[in-house]
Amino acid sequence: MQITGNTILITGGGSGIGRALAEALHRRGNTVIVAGRRQAALDEVAKANPGIATAVLDVTSAEDIARFAAQIERDFPALNAVVNNAGIMQPENWRAETIDLATAEATIATNLLAPIRLTAALLPLLRKQAKSTVLTVSSGLAFLPLAATPTYSATKAAIHSFSESLRYQLKDTNVDVIEIAPPYVQTELMGAAQASDPHAMPLAAFIEEVMQILETQPQAHEVLVQRVQPLRYAAGKELEGYAAAFTQLNNAFAAR
Repeated sequence: MQITGNTILITGGGSGIGRALAEALHRRGNTVIVAGRRQAALDEVAKANPGIATAVLDVTSAEDIARFAAQIERDFPALNAVVNNAGIMQPENWRAETIDLATAEATIATNLLAPIRLTAALLPLLRKQAKSTVLTVSSGLAFLPLAATPTYSATKAAIHSFSESLRYQLKDTNVDVIEIAPPYVQTELMGAAQASDPHAMPLAAFIEEVMQILETQPQAHEVLVQRVQPLRYAAGKELEGYAAAFTQLNNAFAAR
């Protein structure tokens, strides 16, 4: 992927990784549209970054995705990249006598169904361009799950699998597929405390390394910063090594 001269849509662009990516890509001469559910957050991004466009989108609604895709084709006919970044991450208690599936169902709708639906809705427009890119955002937890957030980890594993299959099916087309797999990053994904958690990677450092990979490895299909690689490659260890890594990760989280 060339990282200048594009028209790029980023979902979940009102905060966190989405906003930081939008700002970094905008500085490199791309037309950037950030989408999200909260108009106030979008207005804040636009005010701080003159030239970034915004659009309201409820990624959990199939009807709104269809409406939004038509709006994007009308307003940004040169769109040639979409970053499926919107996501939620919440803990779940599967030891409870009664399992509340609301969190699991909302997580699947936002983290898995939404990028599948949006990609399908925008592919006809992406195919019209000389070269296009679908970027998915998975997680290091796609490869080494966090037991406290089982559905989140499962949806990110599914996004990894979907990305690989989509890339294979589109390999002879003008549409490339790139997966970004973040580690634990200082954002508010799981609440305000995460933004200053010393165990998390600083957001600015993460974005800087992501941009460096995109700039220096334009053919890369996975964007993996150094900090996420132990998670990404945990499954390549002997079974006992993987089990030890899983236990270490989850014990460390439980001790916080």
